[in-house]
Amino acid sequence: MSDKKPCKSPDNEVLSGESRREFLKKSTLLTAIALTPGVAVKAAEGQWDEKLAGVFEKMLLHVEVNGVKHSLMVEPRVTLLDLLREQLDLTGTKKGCDHGQCGACTVHVDGHRVNSCLTLGVMVNDKKITTIEGLAKGDQLHPMQEAFLKHDGFQCGYCTPGQIMSAVACIREGHANSEGEIREYMSGNICRCGAYPNIVNAIQEVKDGGQTV
Repeated sequence: MSDKKPCKSPDNEVLSGESRREFLKKSTLLTAIALTPGVAVKAAEGQWDEKLAGVFEKMLLHVEVNGVKHSLMVEPRVTLLDLLREQLDLTGTKKGCDHGQCGACTVHVDGHRVNSCLTLGVMVNDKKITTIEGLAKGDQLHPMQEAFLKHDGFQCGYCTPGQIMSAVACIREGHANSEGEIREYMSGNICRCGAYPNIVNAIQEVKDGGQTV
C-alpha cells in the first residue's frame, strides 16, 4: 500500500491525480504570466508567429535617403543596413560580415562614413543618408565610380559599393594624400579578390584630378 498522501489544493480540498496535474499546470502558467513583461504576455495571448519580433514596439523614424524623405515605422533593434535593404529596397549596400569587419555595408550619414550593419535605424532619425545608389546623377556616374571602372577596381564586385563609399569619404576627410595614407584609411574595407592596387590607383586619380566628390 502506498504511503503517499493525496495533494491538497489551497482550499484544503483533496485532489485526485488528474486534478493535481491540472492544478500544477494552471499554477505554472500563472507563475509564468506573473513574471513575464506585459508586452510579451500580450504577444503570447495573441499567438503571434514572429515570437520576439512581436515583443518590440515600433518607432516612428524620419530620414532622408539619397535626397528622398521617408517616414518609417521601425523596430528599435533594426539596423540601418536592414532598413535600407528590406524596407527601402536599396540593395546596393551589401551585407557582408554583419559584424562591422568588412566594410561592404558602408554608407554616408550626414556626410560621414559609417558601417550600416553596426548602426541602428533609430540612431539616424532626422539625418541624411547617402548610399551607393545616391552617388550617380541619373546616367552620369560619380567620378569615383568612373575611376573604379577605368582601373578595374573590382573583380567579384561584392565589396565595391562599400569600397566606393569609403573612397569618396577618404578624399573628403583629407586622407588621400599618399598611397600609404589611402591604404591606412581604406583598411576597414576588405576586398577578398585582392584588387587593392587598382582601388588605390582609382582613388589617387580622383584625388589628383581635383574632381568634386
